[in-house]
Amino acid sequence: MPRSAEIIRTTRETKIALRLTIDGQGHAQTATGIGFLDHMLDLFARHALVDLAVSCTGDLHVDGHHTTEDVGICLGQAIDQALGDRAGIRRYGHAILPMDETLVTVAVDLGGRPYWVWNAPMPAEKIGSFDSELVADFWQAAAGQARMNLHVISHYGRNAHHVSEAIFKGAARALRDAMERDPRTNEIPSTKGTL
Repeated sequence: MPRSAEIIRTTRETKIALRLTIDGQGHAQTATGIGFLDHMLDLFARHALVDLAVSCTGDLHVDGHHTTEDVGICLGQAIDQALGDRAGIRRYGHAILPMDETLVTVAVDLGGRPYWVWNAPMPAEKIGSFDSELVADFWQAAAGQARMNLHVISHYGRNAHHVSEAIFKGAARALRDAMERDPRTNEIPSTKGTL
């Protein structure tokens, strides 16, 4: 069975259609109305080796917050749905990722209990017109909806674009490992027998 999901989410602030295939080739089609977010989602798909299609119409005349957070919600929901009962996955993943002067660690547990730890201060408030604090909002939303533990640490970094890119690539690599099928078992990876 293909591990995929399609999420449609409509509120008074955003209208989003998102399609995710976990066992993909790293292809992305992104149209959120926020160029920087599209760039990060493209990177995520490429490094997670998922296929991702996202279209969003949001209240960008207000700011980018609702669009960014709601796309994170939808990505998390898609991950959760596509994984099903999570039988046969590796469950855990981590990445230590350098991006020029930046170094980031991301660790993931797809154990079914959402938790979010963020120690990644941004060195600048803006990346172009994008509020850099929205990177945290995106991943907090995704972690909650995907029912995963997500820990992000930025050890150092001077450039906010590089810090953000390292986080998205690190999360992609960690999730790629965690979502991967374990060739040695098809069991649910928990002594409880359920996630």
